Amino acid sequence: MICQNCGAQIPDDSAFCPKCGAKTTLTTPKAAVASASPVVAPSGVTSLNCPSCGAPLAPKFGEMVITCEYCGATVTLGTQGWTNIQKQTMLLLKVATVDQVNSIITPMMDKGLLHRHLHEDSKQEEMSLTYVPYWIVSVSARTTITATDETAQVAQTATTAALMGVIFGGMGGGYGGGGGRRGGGMGGRRAFEGEFGVSNPFAGILGLKRIRIMFMGMGMGYGGGGGMRKTDQMDANYNFPVIALKALTDYQPRDYQFNLEGRELFDISKLPKNVRILNGDISEDVAKSQAKTLVDQLQSQKAHAKYHMIQAINTESDVGDVELLHVPVWFAKYDHKGNKIVLVIDANSGNVINSFGLP
Repeated sequence: MICQNCGAQIPDDSAFCPKCGAKTTLTTPKAAVASASPVVAPSGVTSLNCPSCGAPLAPKFGEMVITCEYCGATVTLGTQGWTNIQKQTMLLLKVATVDQVNSIITPMMDKGLLHRHLHEDSKQEEMSLTYVPYWIVSVSARTTITATDETAQVAQTATTAALMGVIFGGMGGGYGGGGGRRGGGMGGRRAFEGEFGVSNPFAGILGLKRIRIMFMGMGMGYGGGGGMRKTDQMDANYNFPVIALKALTDYQPRDYQFNLEGRELFDISKLPKNVRILNGDISEDVAKSQAKTLVDQLQSQKAHAKYHMIQAINTESDVGDVELLHVPVWFAKYDHKGNKIVLVIDANSGNVINSFGLP
């Protein structure tokens, strides 16, 4: 069709003229559809057109993920310039009112007898709902752990304690132990030097050597733990969420999984008109690197929760597919006598993504 403003020929399904930016008669929003051509514009541009509807997009400084507010298509800045994201999904808004949010927050804040009125006594500083972009990174992790077998450690400690009781009980003759000499150690030394004979096989320097040999034979030695090590392997697959905004990295999930089974293809027409959709400034490549690091940390945390005496740990991670997920999120902030309390609520499932400052 022809643009009514500048006369340029434009695609029939364009909502805006790609030449002058004027709005066309096509106003019905539609679901985001990826363009066949991967390259939209070179990096460094300050304005470009949506690859789906032709609407003007104006990247702000630092932005790397931009969602068209007219049709919902999203472009990202990569090594080849601005390209349209092929896989883009969303979670539907289910916790839509402040009353619903308060029904989740109040029991959390008032938990316990000492904090029964914490929610009521706190001053609300923010209660906002936005759609936040998360990179969902597929990560397969394999963690190899070398740890001390605690069952064997306990049994060996008991055996060693009993043996030590026999040994040092047999050496006897110490202070107050009878025998008229100053101690078994001195008697052992004189026996070794040939001054007189003793019946205790563990006395003196030779006895100490025998003790050392016995401990080493039991796996204790002076290096410790030789016969008590065990190797285990922890395999896990994650669809790990990496928040796509640097300003919100304080709220980065550590061990939280979104309900991906309920996600749909991103369709801006299904979103409430008053809910803001945030753009991102963390690229796909950076998100992959962050996901790998965070998964390594999570695997280490789980390993240390399972084993208390880890001698070596190594994680190998493989990063797979990536998609952009738009999630409805409530940010609730309170002040309680100078103490800041922040809760980040998944407005799809009603679960808490992050919480800070709760007693």
